[in-house]
Amino acid sequence: MHITNPYSNIPVIETRTVFTDILKHELVTPQEQQEILKLYDVITRQNNFAHNKDIVNQYDRLAMGAPSLGLIAKIFLQYIDHTLSTPNTKHRIINYCPYVDDILLIFNSNHTSIQMILDDLNAQHPKLQFTAEAERDHTLNHLDISIHRTTTNIKTAIYRKPTFTDTIIPYTSNHPIHHKYAAVRFIFNRLDS
Repeated sequence: MHITNPYSNIPVIETRTVFTDILKHELVTPQEQQEILKLYDVITRQNNFAHNKDIVNQYDRLAMGAPSLGLIAKIFLQYIDHTLSTPNTKHRIINYCPYVDDILLIFNSNHTSIQMILDDLNAQHPKLQFTAEAERDHTLNHLDISIHRTTTNIKTAIYRKPTFTDTIIPYTSNHPIHHKYAAVRFIFNRLDS
């Protein structure tokens, strides 16, 4: 499953409430809560962009490309994951494995269908819409893994999307160093296999 356009649909005001509840639950002092929430407000109010020579302000959305985007989106998406107990129980979902905006879902097709699950998930929150891809010929591609289900077990292999170019980041580029190390690890892993 995939969440459609999650970052531009993360509700900033609702996420602030979720974040406030987390801070209280983690026993953060009231003064620290106030300081953290002020920082949150500053970050989320700077949601503007240029479109056709106009400056557009987004009041209840996250700005694409903002450094804080990932963390704020993760707070809200984890909150949504924790509120999904109704679909999980109703459909007897065996395993629910979210990774950012992609979800690997394992369920018993004798008890429910992907469409029934999808309908319930899409009813969870008005801003989030889920799409689903079902396995074909007992195979499903999820992220960079191809998962093949047999009658007795599951086999996995590396999956490359049709747009995969095998291009790496040159070490002399101006990218952050951790991106370059990831590229080097990728090359060495391929050489070892």
